[in-house]
Amino acid sequence: MPIKPIDLPEYLDVAREAALKAGIILKEHFGKVSTSMISEKAKNDYVTEVDKKSEDSIKSHIKSHFKHHGIMAEESPAERNSSEFLWIIDPLDGTLNYIHGLPSFAISIALEIKGNLAMGLIYEPLRENIYSAIKGHGSFKNNKRIHVSPAETLSTTLIATGFPFRIKDIIDSYLKVFKDFFMQVTGIRRGGSACLDLAYTAEGIFGGFFECALSPWDMAAGALLVEEAGGTVTDFEDTNQYLKTGSIIAGTKEIHREMLKIIQSTFKNR
Repeated sequence: MPIKPIDLPEYLDVAREAALKAGIILKEHFGKVSTSMISEKAKNDYVTEVDKKSEDSIKSHIKSHFKHHGIMAEESPAERNSSEFLWIIDPLDGTLNYIHGLPSFAISIALEIKGNLAMGLIYEPLRENIYSAIKGHGSFKNNKRIHVSPAETLSTTLIATGFPFRIKDIIDSYLKVFKDFFMQVTGIRRGGSACLDLAYTAEGIFGGFFECALSPWDMAAGALLVEEAGGTVTDFEDTNQYLKTGSIIAGTKEIHREMLKIIQSTFKNR
């Protein structure tokens, strides 16, 4: 059945409601996470009981409206079926920040329709900021239109990144890229939440963002936000397969071009 234009705002409303409910859970437990509530999924990759409660809340809300839709969420097995709808959820992006009381974390919810990103929402509970985008209709922060930075060169911009803690064997290559950027930009930030880095790039705070070894739920909503804010998003190979490859470069058209050149000089054919 074809998707009616009116459907996408409805899906966004459901995502917003789900994020606000889960945000209450995150705010209630912030600063109260004990060691008994934390487990290690993999080396240096943690999950808390709060992540799981947030995810359960989001999934339950979505399923109450769209029970036949597929769901891919960070803390549970994917629920795939024949539906052309797939919700991509990160119930707490920035878990390590959250555990240590660093107030930089968010909820990310995106919707793919027939394999294409159609809607994305990122909610920053402590600041109560909601970033949202519908394909073809622009990006917004608290219902106000946002755009990527007007900066056209690396020398006049601030960029963001994350470190590849899941694949530490590439750290030498990553540090080379980091140094190359460091010598050109006004500054580099590492916030610890990829979805927020992408939201801030869409808002124009950062001129660009790059990272690798990410999961789809880290990137889906934020990538759409950047694109709908007028930016460019690719993986390190300059394709639109970032949700599959796990590497991402996002920024203004001009800055993306400069970032891609630097990254590929080290990572291409690695």
